[in-house]
Amino acid sequence: MSKKTYYSLILILGSLTALAPFSIDMYLPGFPAIAKDLNTTAAKVSLTLSGFFIGISAGQLLYGPLLDHFGRKKPLYFGLTIYIITSIACINVHNIDSLIVLRCIQALGACAATVASVAMVRDLFPVQDSAKVFSLLMLVLGVSPMIAPTVGGMVTATFGWQAVFIILTVIGIILLLAVILWLPNSFQPDESHSLKPEPIIRDFISVIVEPQFYTYAITGAVAFAGLFAYVSGSPMIFMNVFEVNEQVYGWIFAFLSIGFIGASQLNNLVLRRFKSEKIVQVALTTQVIVGFIFLLASYNDWLNLGLTIFLLFLFLSCIGFANPNMAALSLAPFSKNAGTASALMGALQMGMGSLISVVISMFDEPSTFPMVASMAGSALLANIIYFLGKKTIKETIEMGENIDAGLVH
Repeated sequence: MSKKTYYSLILILGSLTALAPFSIDMYLPGFPAIAKDLNTTAAKVSLTLSGFFIGISAGQLLYGPLLDHFGRKKPLYFGLTIYIITSIACINVHNIDSLIVLRCIQALGACAATVASVAMVRDLFPVQDSAKVFSLLMLVLGVSPMIAPTVGGMVTATFGWQAVFIILTVIGIILLLAVILWLPNSFQPDESHSLKPEPIIRDFISVIVEPQFYTYAITGAVAFAGLFAYVSGSPMIFMNVFEVNEQVYGWIFAFLSIGFIGASQLNNLVLRRFKSEKIVQVALTTQVIVGFIFLLASYNDWLNLGLTIFLLFLFLSCIGFANPNMAALSLAPFSKNAGTASALMGALQMGMGSLISVVISMFDEPSTFPMVASMAGSALLANIIYFLGKKTIKETIEMGENIDAGLVH
């Protein structure tokens, strides 16, 4: 594979990976405007975010078997078409309940891109490069939180929140054309992967009973829930508690993404000296320490805008180190049913995200505490799950180790 092809594939796969986050980040600054236009509350608007997470979570379980049965491109065509149609429908919505439902369906379309891009990493690149490729995908993914809320804030302030969904429609069309024209079909359809419920459930069970998978995938999902808590709670905290406007919020969100994305890229350098397993251990420990310092500061009302941004930066940096390594370690034991494994991993992640965003939406009073408590709690629970799960793994398979020795499913 030439360097040009290598980086072209990274760009396309990264853009597909970024579709769902971009669809989230870009409309966050519009929460107050949506609440005003649709005659509802900011807490009710946050349920559109919960609906999106639920759609992503359920859709990943749907697309996993489809990607293994039909190959990668046909399900992508279907999902991106659904995404485009529902994005257009969101432009013309007139009440909050309709927007919640449409966002859920839009997520069902977007998650085809999420699951396919993760599975295609396993298809297209040498297994020993997986952690590196995931970090590069995180770099492309990083464009989303750095650009989307800033652009979303400007677009909302100038043209209204509906213009955000016009832009998302255009992005969906561009990605569909890129998939049709330039993305290879990396996996031949395999009809041995049945679409009947019983074999699908059996496939999922065969994945989740693998100790290395359930340890790193569940730990990763719970740790990553801290990011979803931040995404769900940040519009209220920055725009209601600290009273910044949409554009300033966009810039703050973009700055904080540097911690998350910068850490994922620094991870590439750290991988030269340390194994993924060691990086995960240090990142999870640091995350829980930062989380409880943050919780203490929130409980005692010590937080101001600057300290909040600083502690969020540290917390998100820990996730940036942990996430690509836990993804790589979760998928390392699998080859044949990588699509099912990546779908299940994503469903766990988004399921936790939807749960924590629903919890945060229950709090109408402007306060930092619900978000910070959720973040600290997710970090603590992730450490407990990791500690208990590690005891069930006989030998951790790092990417590139023992893959040819029969330790695959």
